[in-house]
Amino acid sequence: MHKLLKIFLVLIILSSCKKVDRAYTYDDINFKEEMRSFVIGISNYAKNIQPGFAIVPQNGVQLITQNGSVSGDLHAAYTAAIDGQGQEGLYFGYSQPDIPTTPQTTEYLKHFLDRIQNQNKQILITDYCSTPSYITDAYQKYDTAGYTGFVATHRELDIIPPIPIHHENNNHINSLTAAQNFLYLLNTDLFPNKQAFILAVKNTNYDVLIMDLFFKDGTAFTAQEITSLQRKRNGGKRMILCYLSIGEAEDYRYYWKPEWHTEKPVWLDQENPDWPGNYKVRYWEKDWQKIIYGNNDSYVKKILNAGFDGVYLDIIDAFEFFEERY
Repeated sequence: MHKLLKIFLVLIILSSCKKVDRAYTYDDINFKEEMRSFVIGISNYAKNIQPGFAIVPQNGVQLITQNGSVSGDLHAAYTAAIDGQGQEGLYFGYSQPDIPTTPQTTEYLKHFLDRIQNQNKQILITDYCSTPSYITDAYQKYDTAGYTGFVATHRELDIIPPIPIHHENNNHINSLTAAQNFLYLLNTDLFPNKQAFILAVKNTNYDVLIMDLFFKDGTAFTAQEITSLQRKRNGGKRMILCYLSIGEAEDYRYYWKPEWHTEKPVWLDQENPDWPGNYKVRYWEKDWQKIIYGNNDSYVKKILNAGFDGVYLDIIDAFEFFEERY
């Protein structure tokens, strides 16, 4: 009898835990709106400290309309909070590198991008291809659409492409809308040291650089180093945006605690099977958001302290994971 009672109590506890988890998840959460609120919070915090600080989400273009549809009304607060929109694979590499994106996907995305552009926001397109004819075609398409684009010949974003800079100029770039080109150089694995990375970038005339706060050895770029990178080889000023993933946690970042691999905080979800070491997060949870912004120890504050001109927010489309799952 005692044994049966123990089994019964265990079943009750397990059932209760399951109900709590299901209720937490997932009832009454508007996943798109929670991401919008997150981005708006980051924008308000950063711009209050540094007016003119640029906020550029990558992907997740559906967030600009209230209902996420192509024809929906613009979400005024979200649109006001961002200074541009990044999109990967608009013309090449959406499914895999060096493969043209389907016309249906391109047109769907362009409907959103054009509406953002009409709000005087800069559109930054990153395509992934190495075939010369595809590269030429991509840059022609950027000009036709009025977008600013970058063709990454390495999907890893680890090299400066050995091709001429599109619309190279010696202008001083003080706002995103003034930029005519950009360089997306996120992965520093191929550079032997920080100095080699800095020298390679300084020897270019890209208007905008998107990079990480940290070099491959985990050391952060200093304010002095960022200042040196803000000057183009020809003397013009460039803007520097810092990459920041807000829809996934990365176990190689400074904030990661080893015990999270076995004892997850409530905001931490499952590992991304396509990117080992990256974990989906319940981005609406305050403890995760405190890691990202709002205090002197936050990621955004470190970016501000280093002298970046803005942030390039990734995994904005994390809402899709939760919408499909729940």
